[in-house]
Amino acid sequence: MKNFLSPLALDSELRSPGLFGTASASGSRLFRPDYKFVRDDNQTEIAVEGLDVFIGTNHILKNINVTIPDKQITCIIGPSGCGKSTLLKTFNRLIDSVEGVKLSGKVVVNGEDIVNGQGDITRLRRKMGLVSQRPCPLPMSIFDNVAYGCRIHGIRNRKKLRMVVKFYLEAAGLWDEVKDRLNTPAVRLSIGQQQRLCLARSLAVEPQFILADEATSALDPISSKTIEELFVKLKDTYSIVMVTHTLRQALRIADNVIFMYLGEVVETGPAEKVFNDPQHELTKKYLSGAFS
Repeated sequence: MKNFLSPLALDSELRSPGLFGTASASGSRLFRPDYKFVRDDNQTEIAVEGLDVFIGTNHILKNINVTIPDKQITCIIGPSGCGKSTLLKTFNRLIDSVEGVKLSGKVVVNGEDIVNGQGDITRLRRKMGLVSQRPCPLPMSIFDNVAYGCRIHGIRNRKKLRMVVKFYLEAAGLWDEVKDRLNTPAVRLSIGQQQRLCLARSLAVEPQFILADEATSALDPISSKTIEELFVKLKDTYSIVMVTHTLRQALRIADNVIFMYLGEVVETGPAEKVFNDPQHELTKKYLSGAFS
């Protein structure tokens, strides 16, 4: 097991900033200004076994068996309506909000079956940072957007909140753009800035996973490229699961690929293998542009 420090450090104690850690005067690494999860790095983090999802009488997901590798970008690809977003929503049980939904099988997160177990859904969702298709900043200031989840989880110290806000705005590549207007409404940001703000807000509650559902589809090309570059950096620390309709995007950033068609997983594996040597005819046709 790795042990990570969760220091209540002053701003002056933070030196030589990196993306996810700063070195103290003694040379030890300080990982983040809030809480850092501890986990067994050898453990498969999300394992889906025999998952079926029905909404009413519609069989949406059919016998899904996949694993989400640690500290990689897993892209879920496939044509519209194939079940990509539904699969993503089972990982944090947001699927529960859909009327008439029924699940069977297993979704094992860090050894805990979240379909059949009695675990705390709030604790589960804290592990899952969600970045949705369109940014949804809260109707409050930039500062309060990032601090919102921390306050819900009991962090009230203003000095620590300032550290958290700065740290995650920097991680989301937004600090330099907003540091002089933290108290202005978040809705005044551009849509690309809003998406990075929502990413910072998700990271601030210390998730273990980032779930991105078409996170760049509403953005301009420059903002999309910025988000992609952030995800590539973030995978050093987080497991990222990304639904994308854009095959070119998956080709650029995916480490692992899940190709779905009509509610089934057709092919899954390392991106290089799937893209360069697909084993299934449907995969070959999709990659060639025969359908989308």
